[in-house]
Amino acid sequence: MFRIESLLSARLFLKPQIVADRIYFLSNLSGHLSLYAMDAGGSIPEPLLPPDIALQNPHLIEGKSFFVFPDLHQILVMIDHDGDENYQPMLIPLEGGYPEIAFNHYFANQRVHLVHCEPEKNSVFFSSESRDNEYLTGYLGNLKSGELTKLASSPYGAYPDGANADHTKVAIIDTYTVGDNVLYLWEKSTDNRKLIYGVPLEDRSEGQQIPLNSIGSIHFIRQDCGMAFITSLLDDAYSLAYLEFDHPERIQPIAVTGRTHQGVGEMVGFTHLEGKRYLVEYNIDGCSWLYEGILDETVLRLDLNHTLCGQGILSNGVLESVFYDRQGDRFALSFSSAVSPTQIYTIEGKDRGKLTQHTNEKLLGIQAQYLSKGEDASFVSFDGTRVSARLYLPAPELNFVGPRPLVYYVHGGPQGQERPDFAWFSMPLIQFLSLNGLAVFVPNVRGSTGYGLTYTKQVDRDWGGLDVQDHVSAMDKLNNDPRLDTKRAAVVGRSYGGYMTLTLASRYPQFWSAAVDMFGPFDLLTFLDRIPPSWRPYFRIAVGDPETDRDFLVERSPRTYISQIQCPLLVIQGRNDPRVVEKESHDLVDFLHLNGKQVEYLVFENEGHDVLKFENRVTCYNAIMDFFTRTLHP
Repeated sequence: MFRIESLLSARLFLKPQIVADRIYFLSNLSGHLSLYAMDAGGSIPEPLLPPDIALQNPHLIEGKSFFVFPDLHQILVMIDHDGDENYQPMLIPLEGGYPEIAFNHYFANQRVHLVHCEPEKNSVFFSSESRDNEYLTGYLGNLKSGELTKLASSPYGAYPDGANADHTKVAIIDTYTVGDNVLYLWEKSTDNRKLIYGVPLEDRSEGQQIPLNSIGSIHFIRQDCGMAFITSLLDDAYSLAYLEFDHPERIQPIAVTGRTHQGVGEMVGFTHLEGKRYLVEYNIDGCSWLYEGILDETVLRLDLNHTLCGQGILSNGVLESVFYDRQGDRFALSFSSAVSPTQIYTIEGKDRGKLTQHTNEKLLGIQAQYLSKGEDASFVSFDGTRVSARLYLPAPELNFVGPRPLVYYVHGGPQGQERPDFAWFSMPLIQFLSLNGLAVFVPNVRGSTGYGLTYTKQVDRDWGGLDVQDHVSAMDKLNNDPRLDTKRAAVVGRSYGGYMTLTLASRYPQFWSAAVDMFGPFDLLTFLDRIPPSWRPYFRIAVGDPETDRDFLVERSPRTYISQIQCPLLVIQGRNDPRVVEKESHDLVDFLHLNGKQVEYLVFENEGHDVLKFENRVTCYNAIMDFFTRTLHP
């Protein structure tokens, strides 16, 4: 039997920033995520934070985890407490030290996101969530002077998405649900925001259909006469467009030339580098492609002339992050795949031909041929919709005989996507299970990102609806695969994936021999009542309003059907989780105990909406594997 420690021996290397001759990055070298630095030419990583401080999963932090300000000789770090997600901006010296609160405790009792940084100006943009009310606020801050400028407040975001060079104009976004954005312009001269594009919620008539625009990644161009951005107005898979302030009703396309990829996917990133140079990122079939190009503002055309990611060793995987160093005209990035852990790379040279790998993380004691690369297992669902999926079978070299028990893995979100990404929880679990004789099926059912906005939106106000039918269609398909023993099947998921695990295990008990729920909502009414106040406006629209949609939420809650569950259930929860609070899982476990069901409960006292610390990850993965060994008998 393979040990999870072998898979976790490959440490995480994330969010690298190269400044002068140093690379700053996040890693779990000490067993939990922290901040480190090393020489660009190679050296032993140096810790920059005290050992008792653990940083959050960057995927959850919704902004930057840290940023280096060389002129101030300081690093701004966003720190919470053991996963409670109450991020606070804190400063340490470049060489490391004990963090000191920034902006004189102004953001106490708020959850703060570091949106954008301008190190040459010592400027930062924040999005802050109140813990006492439903409002979010955008700020412009100066780290040197400590000055803060409040840009806008709203229950729906007030997100500072882009600014002009002198910060006298800031693009502000309100988001009601995915794609349903309203664009405002804040101007310093008036210290107010004005509507530029979209229809505010309060101005909509009942039943009015509003075209989804998904406007984001905004950059001011043409001498601040307009904005370039990503939008879904012209392409369901997103594209670039231009809006002129004098004629905001006219959205003009920005042509993009020079793409070399093929396949189904989305444009996911548009970043200004310097002058007329930009980065464009695509997610194609779950894999990252990154290009550098030059924008001709006159004719509105972006010519891509360098492929930075998607070919060679930076292919068939996920770009965790990319950072551009203006002084050195070079990039630092982190990349991983389904069979390769995260590594730090730099790309430099006028032709971008110099690629340097700065780390060499490996899986200890596991030969490469034993890992499962997965195969395409996409299927046609009940109504003709194509659903992308992958099936990870044990490698032939492992010599397992006969049909393999099935583990059905549901990703979180729901508006997320399972990708070939070794950085976080799912891929080490998938490999651990396949190494020990289990097949793992990973679908991206409707509601997932990566396949166009229309596909993503199909889960809005329909949790437990068409998504469930996609899962049932998948099981019907898998029943016909002779390599699988679906009479020994388990379902597992985290967050929304945990909700779906409970839904499938209770509404379709005939499919499952075991189920693992990781911090999934059990009762949608109590879940919506327990989330932070600043999240409630979004969830009232995207999931349902407890006051006006009570019957619907009851009908879609796992609690309504959970007494029908027939298989053993393992529930895993972080004590400090602010998204699905511990009481939600506790209520589930108590209900099952009272009804004589088989349930086990594992709580991590120093985790939130993830399992990040090494000793907890070992315990968690082993608990899942032991549970499946007892119930599926691989």
